[in-house]
Amino acid sequence: MTEEIRGSTVLPARREAIELQTDDGLTLVGELSLPEQGEPVATLICLHPLPTAGGFMDSHVIRKAAARLPALAQIAVLRFNFRGVSSPRGTSQGEFGHGDDERFDLAAAVRLAEERGLPQRWLLGWSFGTEVALKHGLPHDVVGAILLSPPLHRTSEAEVAAWAHGGKRLIVVVPELDDYLRPEEAAVRFAAVPAKEFVAVEGGKHLWVGESQTYRVLSEIVERLNPGALPLPTEWPAG
Repeated sequence: MTEEIRGSTVLPARREAIELQTDDGLTLVGELSLPEQGEPVATLICLHPLPTAGGFMDSHVIRKAAARLPALAQIAVLRFNFRGVSSPRGTSQGEFGHGDDERFDLAAAVRLAEERGLPQRWLLGWSFGTEVALKHGLPHDVVGAILLSPPLHRTSEAEVAAWAHGGKRLIVVVPELDDYLRPEEAAVRFAAVPAKEFVAVEGGKHLWVGESQTYRVLSEIVERLNPGALPLPTEWPAG
């Protein structure tokens, strides 16, 4: 018997509460979700939306990625609260760093993924998280970055352009009806990175609300990390 996958669905996985130690002396709280059976084929390191606007590790796209992708696509999902951010998992130490001090948070997350031997590491940034990925992700040992709804409020032209030469993949997913940066302008702002993969989502909005938008975003992620798992099932158990 199968059940439809809904917004509240949490599929089987091995889930572990984790703590990240930053180079500037803070402890951040998070969760690592691994496939229930077998080893992951790729890893998603999630960077959540703006803390001062309510963003945290349970922001819905990130929460649903952790709830579904280990089971549906054999992907490990590492999510955490940036410094100073609280969620039911707990509160990360420190204070909001305006996208600058969060470089230590990103580094701590990548380091834990490396220490655990998690393969094919990708950054997933959403809104503010895209700024952290663009500004600070390039030096790290990751395959690339997937950007959901990038506002480009804090990222300079030079920081964007650097991705043209860093040997990393860059996937830019822009909603047609975004509140901050829509596809036409985004294409101009990212023109300095010719090899980027640009995805304009018809009818999409900045917050990706609704199951159809969630499904589209998760499918774009899986297309890069484990395309053989597509199309994503809409029922569980799959098949």
